[in-house]
Order: sequence, then C-alpha cells, then structure tokens
Amino acid sequence: MQMLDSIVGVVRKLTEVGIAVIALAIVLQVIFGSSAAFLPGDVVGNVTGIVAALGANGLVGLAAVAVLYSIFKRN
Repeated sequence: MQMLDSIVGVVRKLTEVGIAVIALAIVLQVIFGSSAAFLPGDVVGNVTGIVAALGANGLVGLAAVAVLYSIFKRN
C-alpha cells in the first residue's frame, strides 16, 4: 500500500509541474507573442480550442470541466 501511495504522490507532483509549465508558456506567449522561438507552438490557441470544444458539448462539457476541476483540487 505504501508503494501505491508513493506512485500517487509522484503522479500528483508531475501534474503540478505540468500545470506550472503550461501557465508559464501562456504568460511567455502573451509577453513575446506566438512567434517566440522558445515556444513549441500556439499554447493559448490550444487552450482556447480545448475550452471551445468543451463549451460546444453543452452539459457534457460542463460535466467534464467539473470532473477535471475536482481531480485537480483533490488533496
């Protein structure tokens, strides 16, 4: 059981790092624009596309956002 808790802890930390990297990429793209050489693509456009796709699905998209929010806020 302790090994499973360790794995869950590692996954949680990797998720936190991923969210921090995405936030940093968004800030850098806002500051330097989408043609910055150190950004691999259009991060803001991708995030906007994901939000638009979830919004286009109505109640299903809203439920998906609620599930994702609860997963990220779980302690």
